[in-house]
Amino acid sequence: MWCSRTALRRLALQTAPLSLAGFRRDMSALPRVYVTRQIPPRGLQILRESGQVQFELWDSDDPVPRQELLKKVKGCDGLLCVLTEKIDAEVLDAAGPNLKVLSTMSVGFDHLSLDELKKRGIRVGYTPEVLTDAVAELTIALLLATSRRLIEASHEAKTGGWGTWRTLWLCGYELADSTVGILGLGRIGVAIAERLKPFKVKKFIYTDVAPRPELAEAIQAEYVSMDELARQSDFLAVCCALTPETQGICNRNLFSKMKNTSIFINTSRGGVVNQEDLYEALSTGQIAGAGLDVTVPEPLPTSHPLFTLKNCVILPHIASASYTTRNAMSALAANNLLAGLRGEPMPKELQL
Repeated sequence: MWCSRTALRRLALQTAPLSLAGFRRDMSALPRVYVTRQIPPRGLQILRESGQVQFELWDSDDPVPRQELLKKVKGCDGLLCVLTEKIDAEVLDAAGPNLKVLSTMSVGFDHLSLDELKKRGIRVGYTPEVLTDAVAELTIALLLATSRRLIEASHEAKTGGWGTWRTLWLCGYELADSTVGILGLGRIGVAIAERLKPFKVKKFIYTDVAPRPELAEAIQAEYVSMDELARQSDFLAVCCALTPETQGICNRNLFSKMKNTSIFINTSRGGVVNQEDLYEALSTGQIAGAGLDVTVPEPLPTSHPLFTLKNCVILPHIASASYTTRNAMSALAANNLLAGLRGEPMPKELQL
């Protein structure tokens, strides 16, 4: 018996270090991935349990410093980022030729230098569709908060402005019998319209780079020109992507054609709006109000003139901020990354 136990102990001492060393060698052979943010737990769980990658994480809720990013991407095979990271030639040069896959936890991709990625043959995954419902819901909430002056009313109630009942005090604008315009009709635009239908909206109109009859049919929306969108809309919701063509497209020209009772809502990207022109339109009564979930820059400095206006509601880019949606986004970003590293089709790949 003693001999058997001794033999077993000797065997354990001989084999355990070899097994651990073999494990370490196996791990070191796995593709290296850098994750630029503390993403929601579902995505991290997928990466950990996949056994397909070794990854390093910037374990913070704040953005990774630029110099840290440039240092950590060196030699990586994959990169999982969020929309605050500017992925440009400098980052790609720092990463080097090993980088084959980039996965962004966002539906927008204006933070990515697509030409550089395409030139280097780097595949790109992104996270559309999973945030459609959350963004549509937040857009409705922002629209109602702006049009019915809820933030202003709450402030009055808390600070002693609530006096006797007055006939026109804090009156706003109703959706019933209104015309709702959508700038950029995609999945989110359709989802917004579907949620607004029960409010007895009279008419939906939209404009885009070209008519989108299949999507428009789902909500019985009419395609109009940009000028007509401005003239007819009682509520104008911006849902377009930020591109060179849409940069600053919501400007003095657009606002000057809108009704002075119109409400302007932007939950797409801040860059589509000329904020100086918007301030002028709001402060002069050219339009009735605006609700913004996105600005330039982000965060918008508290000293910005838009914050001085009672008819402008500004949120800190929270359209997709539900637990369900953010976890779904992180899971999709992780699965895009893993599929790309395996050389397989991604669940959602951006075609460059």
